Amino acid sequence: MAEKKQDIITYRKVKENEEINLLIEKGNEVLDVLGFTEHSRKHAAKVAETAGKILKDLGYGAKEIRLSKIAGYMHDIGNSINRHDHAHTGALLAYGILKEMGMPLRDVMTVTTAIGNHDESTGTAVDIVSAALILADKTDVRRNRVQNPTIANFDIHDRVNYAVLASSLEVKKEKRVIQMNLELDDEMCTVMDYFEIFLERMIMCRRAAEVLGCKFKLVANGNKIC
Repeated sequence: MAEKKQDIITYRKVKENEEINLLIEKGNEVLDVLGFTEHSRKHAAKVAETAGKILKDLGYGAKEIRLSKIAGYMHDIGNSINRHDHAHTGALLAYGILKEMGMPLRDVMTVTTAIGNHDESTGTAVDIVSAALILADKTDVRRNRVQNPTIANFDIHDRVNYAVLASSLEVKKEKRVIQMNLELDDEMCTVMDYFEIFLERMIMCRRAAEVLGCKFKLVANGNKIC
């Protein structure tokens, strides 16, 4: 059944929503104090665009693409309350906001399910929207996400993120492969360091790719890792 135009809450409306943006920025402030990497509107937008692109490249419809982008933009709003259980808190916040904005309840539940399952400690891919969100979020690894200004004070998470000189996510539709490509500074971080920190995330990405009917591959410095 085609969506009624008046029922559609667009990605643009979500991205321009003052309450959502305040929650994202407050969450980033909290994580900055705690020593975590950047989770600002920049990260939110990147995850949203990547999630949408994954589904578009795989041939999914406009509705699934739109909902994945909305989930991607809102996925970290729970950090504004507490880092612990932020996926679940964020899902509850998103439910209220999107319902108030007038989004159809079935769509609200699709978005909140994705948000509630995006953290590797408690969640997993359960449908195509959650799968796209997980892949987009867990592969956003880059140097400029490090908020610690002093290299000498880096912890392992800072060091691994700072070591990423370039990263990209490639969708090979015909081969049914979703591939993460990394260029790492070997002097700052080894591939083993990367796996020590991100093993759970890579396993989660593999499961997410399977939900989309694909295999997940990781290539670091030109070498296939998994």
